[in-house]
Amino acid sequence: MGVALSAACGFRVFLPILVMSVAARLGYVHPAPSWEWVGSVPAIITLATATLIEVLAYYIPWLDHALDVIAAPAALIAGTLMTASLVTDVSPVVKWSLAIIAGGGVAGIAQTITTAVRVASTVTTGGLANPIVSTIESVGAIVLSILAILAPLVALGVIVLSALLFVRFLTRILRRRRAATLTAPVPQTHSSDRAM
Repeated sequence: MGVALSAACGFRVFLPILVMSVAARLGYVHPAPSWEWVGSVPAIITLATATLIEVLAYYIPWLDHALDVIAAPAALIAGTLMTASLVTDVSPVVKWSLAIIAGGGVAGIAQTITTAVRVASTVTTGGLANPIVSTIESVGAIVLSILAILAPLVALGVIVLSALLFVRFLTRILRRRRAATLTAPVPQTHSSDRAM
């Protein structure tokens, strides 16, 4: 559950934490003892406000790229804390190692993918498709967060499948570029150019 929620932090930093907070309030999630505050009403209000601001800010053309710069380290931290908050009954060394490697790692990978998609959207459409990308990211964060709570193994399957599809897509693009480079005509030099 923690790793799947951490992956969702790569799409939106605050939204998965809000989902976990509401789930903790409703009794679906039982965070570690030092994290029980996450299910409190003040925490839910604060996280809902932060989530709303974050989601709306991604619809502002210049601000979405600035947020990606801030979101990269924030996603790593949020992913690490998300996993740590749900790991119980293990030594602190195991807990934080797992949180940093699994939670922070998967959040970082998800954030890298979303940043790459946003850059591709900006380059190919001049930023016109960025609101669509933002909507897909927000919906993905919601769906993945809810799946993480209700069906953690299914959520992990979705994460692995998505990563594999992204790698396949990226490999295909790189092969096309390489093939285009290899088949590009070599510029011919004229005899007048050689004389100079």
